[in-house]
Amino acid sequence: MSLFDSAVSHGIGLLPRPLVQRMAARYVAGPRVADAIALSHRLISDGFPVTLDVLGESARDLADVEAAERAYLALLDELAVGHLAADISLKPTALGLLLDPSHCEASIGRIAARARALGLTVCLDMEDSRCTQLEIDMFLRLRAAGAPASLALQAYLLRTAGDAPALAQAGHPLRICKGIYTEPSALLVPGAADDRRRINAPFLDAVRACFEADVFVSIATHDEALIEAVLALAGRHAVDNARFELQMLLGVCEPLRESLRDRGVTVRVYVPFGADWYAYCVRRLKENPRLAGQIARSIFRR
Repeated sequence: MSLFDSAVSHGIGLLPRPLVQRMAARYVAGPRVADAIALSHRLISDGFPVTLDVLGESARDLADVEAAERAYLALLDELAVGHLAADISLKPTALGLLLDPSHCEASIGRIAARARALGLTVCLDMEDSRCTQLEIDMFLRLRAAGAPASLALQAYLLRTAGDAPALAQAGHPLRICKGIYTEPSALLVPGAADDRRRINAPFLDAVRACFEADVFVSIATHDEALIEAVLALAGRHAVDNARFELQMLLGVCEPLRESLRDRGVTVRVYVPFGADWYAYCVRRLKENPRLAGQIARSIFRR
């Protein structure tokens, strides 16, 4: 990583919003549902299923929660009209998890019921460690009520070594990711705060738990070495390709996702959209300084 890349990444929040929008357009479908629908049709026609996310998190009040619920219900209505089969991802804090957990659960329950009527599924994205147990408890109640839901778990948390096998053995579909939130080191896999390669072993352990329990697992990573390790693990366990999928963010590692598709691996693309694009884009570009620098160079050349 060059000094230029690092400077662009660290200073991204100081740049004018129109420039950030140009730099990060590859990460977000656009501000409207129609943008997400149009892009999803193109991705699906290219062989990539999608999961759609209405951008936004950490609702400030119940008015924000109600607006988020309306946005997801409207999205599901548009999917029905457009005959588009897409999964839905949502962040429980956007639906009030840290404001009123009961209200949040009722909102997600209504979204999940609409999704179930359309034959679609909902994934609860995992957020910071304040949310972990709240989300697991809520997820189990939603599943008991028949919600077509899966749950994301973050492999860098120490507790995931216990959570993943327990949930998988109970028959619950999971999504395994590395984790991005800044957490106290005592909660993390040793060394993970300084070297993200330390997350790979517990990540594989969580995936293995799903394979051994024969539950569907979504594997969310752009780490090519880790992906190859997952595919090798699937081969050793004789796991059919229909029992798992890889997931990648829109705009990230596109040649890799195409190569994996061509090998017969299902790669689902995470497609975010909505008016709340700015915070998401800043976070993505801070996470990937090299890409931030590459995009900045191309804009300056033009």
